[in-house]
Amino acid sequence: MRVYLVIMDETDEARVALRFAARRAAKTDGAVHILALVQPQSFNAFGGVQATIEAEARDRAEVIATGAAGNILSESGKMPTISVRVGDGKEVVHEYLAEHPEVAALVLGAAAEGNPGPLVTAFSQNAGTLSCPLFVIPGALGEEDIDRLS
Repeated sequence: MRVYLVIMDETDEARVALRFAARRAAKTDGAVHILALVQPQSFNAFGGVQATIEAEARDRAEVIATGAAGNILSESGKMPTISVRVGDGKEVVHEYLAEHPEVAALVLGAAAEGNPGPLVTAFSQNAGTLSCPLFVIPGALGEEDIDRLS
């Protein structure tokens, strides 16, 4: 089974990548894995405050990922796998790919304007070292374009 890994956040480009991955998975009898990233906090607050900040960030990532999963479930009838991880995005994605050799493609959305985004930049520069193909979906694509291309 083909598994498409999507990095989910609140951006439009993440939603574009998710739609593409969901459509590809439906057409290839595959599955979608959603990875929500929680950035580590760059400051140290008092123990209880720090724990609360990290828990709130994790809860927010889970809500985003769960909402995205619900969209896929209603559209395709298949529930995606959801993971929420704390850490540097590039490192977390590499670790996830190492743990999940069944991933057939990493699907990222590029911003519609300007810099394509930190993950697209990082992974496109090192695409030859990935364990799977990298799909970069243009953020300016509309739903009809995504459906046609996927």
